[in-house]
Formats: sequence, structure tokens, C-alpha cells
Amino acid sequence: MERTLERLIYGSRWLMAPIYLGMSLVLIALAVKFFQEIYHFVPLIIHGAESDMVLKILSLVDMVLVGGLIVMVMLSSYENFVSRLDLEESDEKLDWLGKMDSTSLKNKLAVSIVAISSIHLLKLFMNAENIPNDKLLWYVVIHLTFVISAFAMGLLDKLTRH
Repeated sequence: MERTLERLIYGSRWLMAPIYLGMSLVLIALAVKFFQEIYHFVPLIIHGAESDMVLKILSLVDMVLVGGLIVMVMLSSYENFVSRLDLEESDEKLDWLGKMDSTSLKNKLAVSIVAISSIHLLKLFMNAENIPNDKLLWYVVIHLTFVISAFAMGLLDKLTRH
């Protein structure tokens, strides 16, 4: 009975596979939105103000970071929690694939969130004259919370590895 229950629990990890597949659909949606933003960006090159162009570029960079985050979470989580990806050596295998455990994934995730938050904060500061000071203060506090959390996670990881 116990062995059957353990096999059932262990096999239930495959319930996560469709969720990771769903993340690839999210990646497709992000790609559609990215190219939609590129379409809106082209007229800014000629007719737009420099600040509008920079804000649009920051939005595109933000989407690229989110896309990389989705790929990283999708692939490494699948490998950590479901099954190894059996890729041929001739395939273009990512260097970090199979080497990232859940702790390093969390740290990379935290750093990516800080980078994304930094871009959002920079976009807000470029448009600061249209945003009330109290809201800007809250955005900075939230960003600093992300920074401190990422730092604390890295520090805890370093302390627990020794």
C-alpha cells in the first residue's frame, strides 16, 4: 500500500507538464505583444520625441527580460520537478540546462524581477512630471523591497551552502 501511494505521489509530478506547456503559450502571447509594440515603435523613429522613443525601447527591453524569465522558469522547472530533457548533443542545448537547481532558479528569478522593476522605475522617472510624488515614493519603496528580498535570498543561499 505504501509503495503504491509513493509511486502515485511521485508520478503526480507529471501534472506540472501541461502547466509548463501553458507557459510556452504565454511566451507566444508575449511575442505577439512584442511585435505589436514594434509596429507602434516604427513611427516614433521619425515623428516621435526622443523621450517617447526611449520609453518605448524600455518597454521592449522589459518584454525581452520577461520572455527570458519565462523560458528560464519553464525549462529549468520542468527539468527540476518533472523529467530531464533528453536533447541530442547535436541540438542547440543551453549551457545552464540541467545545472540549475531550484535554489539558483529562485535567485535568478529574484534578480530578474529586480531588473524588470528597475526598468519600470526608470520609465516612471522619465515621466515623473505626470506622476504624483507620493506614488513615485511607493514605487521606489516597492522596488527597494524587491532589491532587499533578492539580496536576502542570495545571502541565505550562501549561508546555507556552507
